[in-house]
Amino acid sequence: MSIIVSKWKKIIISVALLACIALTACSGGGAEEGDGSYTVAGATETIRILSGSENQELEHILKECAEETRVNLEITYQGSVDIMRELQQGAQEYDAVWPASSLWISMGDTGHITKHSQSVSLTPVVFGIRKSLAEELGFTSGDVSVQDILAAIQDKSMTFCMTSATQSNSGASAYIGFLYALSGKQGALTAEDLEQDALKNEIRELLSGIDRSSGSSDWLKDMFLNGDYDAMVNYECLIISANQELEKRGEEPLYVVYPYDGLSIADSPLAYVDHGSAAKEEAFLAVQEYLLSDEAQEKIQRTGRRTGYEGVSESNSDIFRSDWGIDTQKVLSPITMPSAEVLLEALNLYQTEFKKPSLNIYCLDYSGSMAGEGRDQLVEAMGQILIQENARQNLLQATEGEVNIVITFSDTVSHVYEAADASPESLQSLYDQIREEECGGGTDMYAAAEEGLRILKENYDISGYSPAIIMMTDGQSNGGGTYTDFEAVYREAGLDIPIFSIMFGDAEEVQLQGLAQLTNARVFDGREDLIGAFRSVKGYN
Repeated sequence: MSIIVSKWKKIIISVALLACIALTACSGGGAEEGDGSYTVAGATETIRILSGSENQELEHILKECAEETRVNLEITYQGSVDIMRELQQGAQEYDAVWPASSLWISMGDTGHITKHSQSVSLTPVVFGIRKSLAEELGFTSGDVSVQDILAAIQDKSMTFCMTSATQSNSGASAYIGFLYALSGKQGALTAEDLEQDALKNEIRELLSGIDRSSGSSDWLKDMFLNGDYDAMVNYECLIISANQELEKRGEEPLYVVYPYDGLSIADSPLAYVDHGSAAKEEAFLAVQEYLLSDEAQEKIQRTGRRTGYEGVSESNSDIFRSDWGIDTQKVLSPITMPSAEVLLEALNLYQTEFKKPSLNIYCLDYSGSMAGEGRDQLVEAMGQILIQENARQNLLQATEGEVNIVITFSDTVSHVYEAADASPESLQSLYDQIREEECGGGTDMYAAAEEGLRILKENYDISGYSPAIIMMTDGQSNGGGTYTDFEAVYREAGLDIPIFSIMFGDAEEVQLQGLAQLTNARVFDGREDLIGAFRSVKGYN
């Protein structure tokens, strides 16, 4: 969805948003989202594209594109807000950007370095609800409003999964749609609207229905498929992709619900980043021309993306199935997006006041191998999260009611530290304790994870939080605890607690992937950018 920004607003964006939305949602090691490289014989140019993760579904088309155009393609997947940030900094490492929405190019391209921007496809942001539940709620027999969804959450009939509004375009778009609908506005939201007590109360109640969050739309789909959840908010194309997998398994599909009063659309713009190379520009235009060709557009529709605001081709009607609630005949009518300043204020309110508070348990490795540079980097990374003036620069500041606990470990659990509350002073005190911790001994991450699980189970009603255990280690766990022991403890606890891990140094990836698979979480690679990895993982709850 495009947004027209006046010259003075762009000045505001270049300063305020660079400071306040400098997000690194998927940047903890780059390849975490599955970067793609397509090299073909005879190619004389390589186009480096910074793309939203949702475009991973198009990789077979990109491979064909490289072969047809004789242009090598290198794809790096990051969040749309990261693409905006990269544009603000000049995008020197890239020849093109491909975010989910034109919004992020409009706000990011303060230096006017992009050109030839064209929409490759369209996909609305929708609710995908287990079909039997959608029928029970009456959502399969007529139009559904955001108020209808809020009512289902208020009476405990439904919960849902959604990406973070400060980390992902799908989450930001859905959230702005919720605000728009709940405010009852016909025009764009204003700063005054965000101050209304009724709106604040209703958006808190609606967001309280989120039982799992994510920093990536594509990973949200994978998480949903690996778990047991009622619904998710995501792109229509990713709901279709999820349904194809559910049907293959013989499981119940999701029913697509379009909130008529809060609908947002991702227009998937592909834009050239002009660094002065005529040869690069020519190669980019060849790639873009292929993706916009009738042949490629037909294949893109086969992935569940629309290529216009009305209808799909007859040959692709089997993809957009009406029994899944998909309506290709209805003209899509998206909401009016707010100004940049209002969007920024709305995102800050989401992070600090509106979203369900996080319950973070950080398990930090202080074994002997961490002494020196490793320990220094770990302390600096935690400072980016706990010191609130740092966190504010990345829209990762603490939410009202948030709980932060740190477990330090080596071959045993060393200390458990807890911030008294979510105030800047309390979080600074927690950081100071981390900074004073000394390294020594071996590594037993399972003991730390088990202690974290015990704290959550015995001391908190996790239904009121977005809980997560965040594991950081630089080596192989070689203490008394084993994966088998921890698996038994985790299953007995019966809690849906993700254990996100950050690889560092010589960390044993197989062990960390085992924890991720057990708990429906993921592993972040912090070996090149530990600070970025910490910021990324924090965006997942």
